[in-house]
Amino acid sequence: MINLPRDRMDQVVKRFDMLEAQMAAGPAPDAYVKMAAEYSDIQELVARIRALRAAEREQVDLEAMLGDKGTDAEMRALAEADLPAVKTRIETLQQEIQILLLPKDAADERNAILEIRAGTGGDEAALFAGDLYRMYERYAASKGWRFEVVSASDGDMGGFKEIIASVSGKGVFAHLKFESGVHRVQRVPATEAQGRIHTSAATVAVLPEAEEVDIEIKAEDIRIDTMRASGSGGQHVNTTDSAVRITHLPTGIMVVQAEKSQHQNRARAMQILRARLYDMERSRADEERSESRKSQVGSGDRSERIRTYNFPQGRLTDHRINLTLYKLERVMEGDLDDVVGALIADHQSKLLADMKEA
Repeated sequence: MINLPRDRMDQVVKRFDMLEAQMAAGPAPDAYVKMAAEYSDIQELVARIRALRAAEREQVDLEAMLGDKGTDAEMRALAEADLPAVKTRIETLQQEIQILLLPKDAADERNAILEIRAGTGGDEAALFAGDLYRMYERYAASKGWRFEVVSASDGDMGGFKEIIASVSGKGVFAHLKFESGVHRVQRVPATEAQGRIHTSAATVAVLPEAEEVDIEIKAEDIRIDTMRASGSGGQHVNTTDSAVRITHLPTGIMVVQAEKSQHQNRARAMQILRARLYDMERSRADEERSESRKSQVGSGDRSERIRTYNFPQGRLTDHRINLTLYKLERVMEGDLDDVVGALIADHQSKLLADMKEA
């Protein structure tokens, strides 16, 4: 039996009913949008709470029927048959409610900036960065998300030295946030005459998109330079006189955008800069709350090796949760649900453990 916080559940249901009444009264558009967002956020939880209450009432009625000596044999048999299923339903609902009541990451519903950079391994690392880019692009397509390249630097033999994309849709950051870290690949490169397995790596960073209200960037804190940018001539990089480099002076963070439009370059560079500063603030807050580090999957350190893709054996291994899957080809085609689901489940179990200890 799970010990649920009944008082908190009552408060959520009352809040839901109040929002429903206020929205029906026809508030101002801005107020309605805020109410609708909160209403949507707790709707699933309230549905589970109401279903749990109904199941618990059904259990009480069935047990009363079984405890009553006056109940006839046919009704007793029906009650005995129904009771196990009701108890199972109650247990399932309690588990679902417990998960829905876990502390939420405020950034989970945000869009994300996805950055992939080739690491050790030269041309093979750039090719692997390209493979990861396509994997995430296909995963995004399977989720109905919008996936848009912001900037890219092509590798000499294909793939990317660096590629940055904007991913937008429902629950993007919640699904992608555990992808940050070093991804290692083991395979035989096409140029390897002896058939030897090479190891190379790429670094992935997933940053929640930040709004202007989240991060204030003062004009005096940035330096904006325009310049000519020359790339390798690939589909993403253009030679242009309108490239923009923005340097954030207090932190030294530098963002370069080199697409065709100087105006778009500046807007994109500010978008990425804001996301990096927001991510820095989130990381600092996490470190200050040292106890919360226990409930994170890995440390979030960009230098941490999180996953190995072994092509000769068709094996993917996520080192943080000791997950091994022999479906590498499908994963590279964007079938990441098993991996992402396992990471989210592990994170939730650690949050539950933290709550029990508190």
